[in-house]
Formats: sequence, C-alpha cells, structure tokens
Amino acid sequence: MATLITSFNSCSKRMTPGETRLAQRLEKKLEDDYLLWYDVPVGRNQLHPDFIVLHPSRGLFILEVKDWKLETIQNINPSTFTLLTEDGIKEVKHPLQQARDYALAVNRMLEKDPALVQQEGKYQGKLVIPYGYGVVFTNITRKAFNESELPAVFEEHLVICKDEMLPKTDAGEFQQRIWDLSAYQFGKTLTSSQIDRIRWHIFPDLHITPKQLSLLELETDTEESPQLQIPDILKIMDLQQEQLARSLGDGHRVIHGVAGSGKTMILAYRCQHLAQVGNKPILVLCFNVSLAAKLRQTIQDKNKVSRIKVRHFHGWCMDLLKKYDIPRPDSREYQGEAYIEELVQRVITAVDAQLIPTGTYGAVMLDEGHDFKPEWLKLIAQMVNPETNSSLLILYDDAQNLYGGERSQKFSFKSVGIQAQGRTTIFKLNYRNTEQVLGVAYEFAAYVMTPTTGDDDQVVLLEPASAGRQGAIPDLIKLPTFQHEVNYLADRVQQLHERDIPWNEIAIIYRSNFMGDACGGLRLRIYNDFQQAQIPIECVNGSSDSRNYHPAELSIKLITMHSSKGLEFPVVLIPGIGYMPDQYGHGTAEEEARLLYVAMTRGIDQLIMTCDRPSEFTTRLETALGKVAAKVI
Repeated sequence: MATLITSFNSCSKRMTPGETRLAQRLEKKLEDDYLLWYDVPVGRNQLHPDFIVLHPSRGLFILEVKDWKLETIQNINPSTFTLLTEDGIKEVKHPLQQARDYALAVNRMLEKDPALVQQEGKYQGKLVIPYGYGVVFTNITRKAFNESELPAVFEEHLVICKDEMLPKTDAGEFQQRIWDLSAYQFGKTLTSSQIDRIRWHIFPDLHITPKQLSLLELETDTEESPQLQIPDILKIMDLQQEQLARSLGDGHRVIHGVAGSGKTMILAYRCQHLAQVGNKPILVLCFNVSLAAKLRQTIQDKNKVSRIKVRHFHGWCMDLLKKYDIPRPDSREYQGEAYIEELVQRVITAVDAQLIPTGTYGAVMLDEGHDFKPEWLKLIAQMVNPETNSSLLILYDDAQNLYGGERSQKFSFKSVGIQAQGRTTIFKLNYRNTEQVLGVAYEFAAYVMTPTTGDDDQVVLLEPASAGRQGAIPDLIKLPTFQHEVNYLADRVQQLHERDIPWNEIAIIYRSNFMGDACGGLRLRIYNDFQQAQIPIECVNGSSDSRNYHPAELSIKLITMHSSKGLEFPVVLIPGIGYMPDQYGHGTAEEEARLLYVAMTRGIDQLIMTCDRPSEFTTRLETALGKVAAKVI
C-alpha cells in the first residue's frame, strides 16, 4: 500500500469526488515503496499539482485530475478547453499542458541538486530518474474517450480513464498505466538518501540539521539563480511525521514524542503554515528562557513578526499583568518559587474575574508541555479562540518532566480544557542522537522511566527507539580533581575545534554551582579558565541574560542541565558527574536521573562525561556503557 501525504482522512475534505477515488486507488493499488503527495505547494512559485507519484526505480509522475463529463466540454484545441460550468462558459488551460508544465518545473527544481543528477553518460546533468505526466478523467470511460474528439489533442497513453481506476481494476494493470506516462527508460534505483532529498525538495519544511538550527533560515533562490543551500546529510522526518505535519488541521492536538523525535520541527512547520494562511496572532510558549530564545530564532516569521509571539511561560504571565494593569507580586514579600507561584496565580485569578480576556489568540503552540502544571495548562487552553475552532498544539514527553511534578493518575487533558481525543499522535523514534548516545542515556535512566500506556486523553511515558544512526560510544573520563576535569574539557574542545567542529556546535552542560569557591562557582570556574585559554565561551543559564542567546554565535555554550531542555548540539560535554545525584540535596535520585537523561540526550553525535569521584550515577553509567559497548562488539 502506497503512502499518501497528507493522509487521506485529512485531505479528503479538499478533494473533488474524482480526486477522492483516485487517491483511494493510488493508495491501494500501488505497492509499499510508492510515495504520493496531494496538492502540495512545490518550488519557489508554489505550484499545486494534484498528485505527485514517486517510485524509486520507475520515476516521478505528475497527475492532473479532471472530473469533467463529455457533455460539459464545448470546444477543444491544442492549448485550451472551453467548458460549460454552473457559472457559465469558462475557458481553461489544456490539462495535459498543465501537467507537463508542473512536471518540468519539478524536474528543474530537482536538477539543481547535484546529488539528484546523473554524473556521466548520455544523460549527464539530467535527473537520476525518469519523469512523466498525465491526465486522469474520472468521469469519462476509455470507450467514450476514443469515440470523442479528445484523442485529437491527447496522446492516449497520457490519459487514465474512469474504467481504468475502478476498485476491481487489476493492480498490475493500474500500475502499468502510471508507468506508461513516461517515455523515458534510464537511471538507477534511488537510494534512501536520494529519496529523502526529493522529499525535502517537495516539502522543505522537513529539513533539520545540526548546522542549521532554524527551519526558516534556508534560502531558496529563484530559478534564474539556483543557489539552493542543501546540506550534505539530511535528517528529516519519517513518513508518519511528514503526514502529520501536512495534515494538522484546526482544533486541539497533543503529540507525545520521545526526546529527539522531531516534535519541535512539527511545531515550527505549523507556525510557519499558520503565519502564511491566517491573520490572527499566534502564541508559542515553553518553560525555559533559553528554549524560548532558540524557538524565537527558529520559527518566527521575519515578515510577520508581530503575529507570532514566542515567550517563556512566566515571562508571558508577567506581560499579561503589565498589559492589563494588574499588580505584580512584591519581591520583598514573595521570593523564589513562591514568587513564581503567586505570579501565575494572579493571572489565573484575573482571567477568572474577566480582567484578562480569554480567546485572544488564533493559535497556541506549547513546547515541552510536560513541564507545565495542570492549572497552567488550563490557563493556556483558555487563550485559544473557541469561535474559530482554532489550533492548540501541545508537545509532550513525560520522560523529560522536570518541572510539572508527578501527574495524578486522574489527570487527563480533557480535565484542563484540552479537547484532543482522537487527535493524539505518538512518536517513539529518536532522530537526534546516535544509537550509542541514546543507548547509554536510556540504559542509565531506564529504572526511573518505566513506559506507561493510556488512552489518547492521558499522559503516557514512552520508551525511545533509535532511528539507527551510528556513532562513537560516549566517554566517561575519570580524573583526580574537578580542576583536572576543567583542564580536560579545555583540551578536549580545542582538539575538537582543530578537527573542524565549530565552537557553537559544542556545549558544556552542568548541574549547578555546587562547587562554589572564591572564583564564584562551577560556571565561573569553567568560564574564567576558558577565557584565559582564549576559548570563546558563552553563558546560557536560563536567566534573563539568555534572552539574547544566539545559537549561531561562534562560541561554546555553557548551560545548566535545566536550561538545556529543548536544545541540541553535535557535541555535548558534561562535567561533575561524580557529584550527582545527592551531593547537595538538589532533588531525589529519580529526579536527578531524569535530569541527567535530558542533558545526555542533547548530544547529537558525541557525548563526553567527566567525574573526579565515584557515585551512584557513575556506577550506573559504567554499566550502561558496558551494555552498549557489548552490542557494538
């Protein structure tokens, strides 16, 4: 069965009756290795062919679907058709010419990618696979077609008729009809990488690489200046994610996804799409200041900045109190966590008293929803405009729940106003980390991450599965003192940089300033030592100074474990493992294990950990490393 993007259930409402029947036949009659796209905007000019069909060896096909009946066709010539419609006489472009123009445009777009053209031989410089195009007449049989004037302006093999796409039609014959649309027979079977690249060109919002943090930073030039910035290695969504990203409609939705499964990519695509098609304000929320800064750079539409507001939750609460002249908590009366609780409570109270209006946003997107307490989720759900059936998207991974607290067994999304029944999706594949990094992280933390199940209105905890990307086994380096750890970090990052790894692709993630001394603590000790060694380094600690956090700045990112949530780096170094979990009573061993799991899964390709003393966590890590190493052997 072929894969249709978007999913049939999502796009059938936009289809004509004939398109609906053809979509069903394409899905059921074609084999598993076919990919299908319906009505996707392609290229700079945002062309909308009805269907694109891709087969790894047979090629790429464009299908234009016409539900015309013979009696409605008044006149035909090689360039136009005159039709009798409900609105009177209408002249339209010849559908075969229309299909041909789409096919040539797609072909030109793909030929700009060196990995998709033939490097030698008769067809050097041409696309690696054939392409074809045709018209599907969903209400005209082959007999009626042959007896009409249509063959005068159509090549018969470029037409599929009503009786050639019936439920009883032989699958082999139907498939041959598709193949006959191309006059070319050349090329080799596409590799999985080439298929991914074609998927990327057809749907560039799938693109994500360690070197390009923003989905919207990609420059796509005009056809006259084909300078596409295409990465050498593409990491893109799997087909389930692509279908979901294409299929997201209005209403409330929850995506449960493991770390590194591409949840934020879905959110980014959704924001981009809504910014293009709507005119109502869009709110994007998360817990961490540093993640908000990353999201702001990643998804904010530069042409519609005023429409997309990206904020960390408590900053947004402060904004509401200021905007509606509601007194903020007195920092002399409330301190620390008490101040935060009072801040949120004042917003909730003001909303209940109708001092702060609800339903003010056309869409609300919430990243890292597991960090939000139930009463916070309820507040956020109230901000979506109910009259327009607008969007509320919650991204969730209970394995990374660091702030939201343990959920009550009675907790349901419905109980806080999130109506996502039947619109919940689960992603278990981790794309971010190598199999080795993910394996060590999960083996270490598995004892506090027992998978759970539930219906689509409940919180579930998922066991991650690797997408299979291979890499080096993480390091756990034992050293005599913490100062030796700092020195080792400095030497190691310089070595990495000499191997052409940019400074901004390296992060040092630490637990807290538990090693305070005259220098001012762990953060400043590393910071000062690196500055003295002239190693560029930037503090990203989740406080107000991280609002100006710029991922592209060429400096190592020094960041707390809590503030690292939602971020990712090709290389991650974690010092001070020997002081976890309970050296300074920051939290329970289980909470600290989750926190270290989050920190470890920030590493895309390499994970380097150091310690200067044994601890419960170093013992668990050694066991995890042994298990992963044994699998490699």
